[in-house]
Amino acid sequence: MSNLQINTTQNVNLDYKIVSIGERILAFLIDGFLLYLYAVLVQLVGEAISYVYDDSWTQRGLVGLIFLPAMFYSLLMHSLFNGRTVGKMLLKMRVVKVDGTPVHWSNYLVRWMLRLVDIWITIPVLGAFGTVIILFSDRRQRVGDAAAGTVVISTKNKTKVSHTILEEISETYVPQFTNVTLLTDKDARIIKDTFLIARKGSDYKTLKALRDKVESILNTKSELYDVQYLDTVLKDYNFYTQRL
Repeated sequence: MSNLQINTTQNVNLDYKIVSIGERILAFLIDGFLLYLYAVLVQLVGEAISYVYDDSWTQRGLVGLIFLPAMFYSLLMHSLFNGRTVGKMLLKMRVVKVDGTPVHWSNYLVRWMLRLVDIWITIPVLGAFGTVIILFSDRRQRVGDAAAGTVVISTKNKTKVSHTILEEISETYVPQFTNVTLLTDKDARIIKDTFLIARKGSDYKTLKALRDKVESILNTKSELYDVQYLDTVLKDYNFYTQRL
């Protein structure tokens, strides 16, 4: 599995694992199975419609309309769920820009349109063309990825978060301090290291001094206790610097 280093807008270097072709195929098959189930459901609905409308053109039109979302499944899912489909969610992978900038909907559109070349034209042989392109690409990119400037990365965190400047946050996390971006990567590491040592040793004097220093840099006034405040600052820093 190859590595990809991305530099965020806050000048933080992030190392990600580029997913293997096997994982991409598995995610594709999961999505394909879901689309198959949807097609079966549409067929059942179509049979029900035939009892209501005698006109065959009306029946076909309604069935086609119901099936339309499936045709745009990949584009819609990637656009709505930050570069992920159901298959990618289950396997913990995501589409990101190679240069670290946010993925625009037009990038997803390019990837979706070029699926015709990468996958569907050669579907009888399991998308052989796209598979070959991915195998011989340094970043495991298919034609659509190369054209859109994207790559599929793994979001599995194999490194313990406690060993980095990162903090565990949920996808629904709401930050409190927007100006944490005034901090640098080095600042965040010093704050975290000092915070962990002081908290472990119940060194409240150091925690208070650290909190005062951080507040002076960020120009914040908070009613949170020292531990809560510093923990929130680190989480907020992670939130703003890790969103690609």
